[in-house]
Amino acid sequence: MGLSIAMWSGPRNISTAMMRAWENRSDCQVVDEAFYAYFLKHTGMDHPMRDQIIEQHEADLDKVIEMVSTPPLEGLFYQKHISTHMLEHMPLDWLSQVQNLFLIRDPRYMVASYTAKRDSSDASDLGYTQLETLFDVASALPEQEPLVIDSRQFLEQPEAYLRYICKHLNIEFESNMLSWPAGTRDSDGVWHKHWYDSVKASTGFGLPRTSLPTLTKAQQALADQCMPHFEALNRHALNL
Repeated sequence: MGLSIAMWSGPRNISTAMMRAWENRSDCQVVDEAFYAYFLKHTGMDHPMRDQIIEQHEADLDKVIEMVSTPPLEGLFYQKHISTHMLEHMPLDWLSQVQNLFLIRDPRYMVASYTAKRDSSDASDLGYTQLETLFDVASALPEQEPLVIDSRQFLEQPEAYLRYICKHLNIEFESNMLSWPAGTRDSDGVWHKHWYDSVKASTGFGLPRTSLPTLTKAQQALADQCMPHFEALNRHALNL
């Protein structure tokens, strides 16, 4: 039997680049934001490309949960999940069927990046509260040792972090996780047309930003709402 890996993050992190790294392994299939279509259909929220996402991706919650909770017969099944898609009524017992990893980012960077693509004044759009809840649920499960990875620290030494993650999961590290061909993938969600410009141009992990972004008053207020949840998760972050 193979291994399923769930990588949880908020939006506008390095989550898609991380998906590229895992998909570039010789033994790994990936899924991109499996719950997105259900989230949009259930909430009625107006996201870019909403109708296309619901039409082209699975929007039946039971079917999505069955898919993500079924381990591969062999190899690895890497799941990129965005915490904002997890609504309060959605069951989380399936987290016991996957190894859970958590990717966090200082909300000041995330707010600047997210609001450049979609206007928001709602902290729930950034997913920090949901991410903290998911971490607490996963941490309470038997045989789970969730890792928390700060994306800025990761980008300073991606190979060291990937090697640690692989060792934690008891799998071999593959050096081809560090670079990949530019362009789209068949596994990319249809939303790649709106969100993935920089990732599609990339061939590897970029360098972390060296200075904080300049935020408007509204952006700073949004970041301030998210900061306590980021700090709670950051206390568990891996530090190599």
